[in-house]
Amino acid sequence: MTARWMPAGADWIAGLSIAGLLLPEAVAYSGIAGAPPQAGVIALFAGLLVYGLLGTSRFAIVSSTSSSAAVLLAATGSVLHVSADHRALMGVAMVLVAGVMFVLAGLLRLGGISQFIAKPVLRGFAIGLALTIVVKQLPLAVGVHPAHSDFLHFSRDLIALLPHWNWYGLTMLVVALLALRVLARWRVVPGALLVIAAGIALDALGFCRSWGIAPVGSLQLGAAHLALPELDWADWLRVGQLAVALALILYAESYSSIRSLALRHGDGVNSNRDLLALGGANMASALFQGLPVGAGFSASSANEVAGAQTKAAGLIACAVVAVLVWQLLPWMERIPEPLLAAIVIHAVAHSLNWRTLQPYFIWQRDRAVALTAFAAVIALGVLDGLLLAMVVSIVMLLKRMAQSHVSELGRLVGSHDFVDRQRHPEAQPVPGLLILRPEESLFFGNAEAVMSDIRARVAQAADVHAVVLSLEESPDLDSTGIEALGELARQLQQAGVLLRLARVKDSLRELLQRVQMPGLNPDCYSAWSVDDAVQTLTAHFHQVPGGATQPASSI
Repeated sequence: MTARWMPAGADWIAGLSIAGLLLPEAVAYSGIAGAPPQAGVIALFAGLLVYGLLGTSRFAIVSSTSSSAAVLLAATGSVLHVSADHRALMGVAMVLVAGVMFVLAGLLRLGGISQFIAKPVLRGFAIGLALTIVVKQLPLAVGVHPAHSDFLHFSRDLIALLPHWNWYGLTMLVVALLALRVLARWRVVPGALLVIAAGIALDALGFCRSWGIAPVGSLQLGAAHLALPELDWADWLRVGQLAVALALILYAESYSSIRSLALRHGDGVNSNRDLLALGGANMASALFQGLPVGAGFSASSANEVAGAQTKAAGLIACAVVAVLVWQLLPWMERIPEPLLAAIVIHAVAHSLNWRTLQPYFIWQRDRAVALTAFAAVIALGVLDGLLLAMVVSIVMLLKRMAQSHVSELGRLVGSHDFVDRQRHPEAQPVPGLLILRPEESLFFGNAEAVMSDIRARVAQAADVHAVVLSLEESPDLDSTGIEALGELARQLQQAGVLLRLARVKDSLRELLQRVQMPGLNPDCYSAWSVDDAVQTLTAHFHQVPGGATQPASSI
């Protein structure tokens, strides 16, 4: 099913429901990014409108998200020795460049980049990020200002300032969280909007002032204007470097939400078109000094649960938010800060779930990657933690691929199937043949080691006249792999040992035809299966008694 345009009756209900959630969240996420409150509202309009017109998912709600806001704050915070205004300008430029990256990736049809960050990395990162966000929202409620920004020192400062906490603000935070949790049972009820309305009423009646609770302050939407950031070339280079991390986390989060909701309902997705839509939304937001936007899972799921049937639900929500801002802007400026903190904590609470890491411990896979991602965010901060976790993920992948195991295959009795003899002792070797299979795709990191292993096995084996090499795990070869395979073929040819390749994919077959290396003529890779290669060699040795002309030990 593809996204439709004509609104159904349920779309009006969904649009009204999620508008009450999105507007308070937009203001709250501005605080996470260290941006003025209107930045989140501008991003909300840009995301809902542009993705609603260009995107493919009928459920995705594109707006500012807690993770992208935290990454933006970390990225701008890494820019030192500049004024606050200049740092804010570079933040806007990062959002713009991230949008340009999305558009270029969509035009180049690079939708698969969402898989660049492994899920264990994302889940460990999400838990660490959620914990960081929760802790950093507490000062809004208790009215203190820790001196440090990194998580560990920030937490220590927060505890040290305990005697100065505003307990009225903390009480308001706790009550608001309980109310949001109760109201969340009825997804069509705009719980966040109701909590905000109660908070505004308390402020209007003078209670917040007497309790020492500050409001959010001025929402200067009129200050937003169409403009490109004016930066030096060196600043743009720095912006480009930081925007890569922002773009990766935005798209990984967005595509995960879009894909999971599409699979749940049997909808089709077009990742390249969504890249263009997300790029356009971020560029539009940046041109009006807004936050980065993505398809957050909580808002998109809320749209689904509220009963959305078409993309019109998001556009209806955009219109409702516009009416609310138009009519209620002066009242929104009176939202108590503890309530914004409660909305943020409630929104990220679903990420504080250690059970999402449980499968990695049961499967005994990628535990270190997930825990490294979590620990890196806590110890190094959001941006450096994400980058370190990605590096660890890639290094472990390369390590596993570089240590490729070569299996020796044997035939299962009474069949044409060849399996690993070490795992299946009942499999029988074929006399005179050594049948091998690298268990990882061959590339520059492991090709030489694999070929050396094969040569050593041939040299140690007795009475080997031919080698069958199954390349089912290698759909293609790089230059190092081609040269290593060619050198193996040459040495086997000198030793009088035939080489036959099996399970060669079409792309690799075409490559070998172009290469035309000695010992790698078309007869060497004509067999489509291991059984075909074995039968061809067996027939050949029956016709030519004596097998190899030189002992294999000379290799």
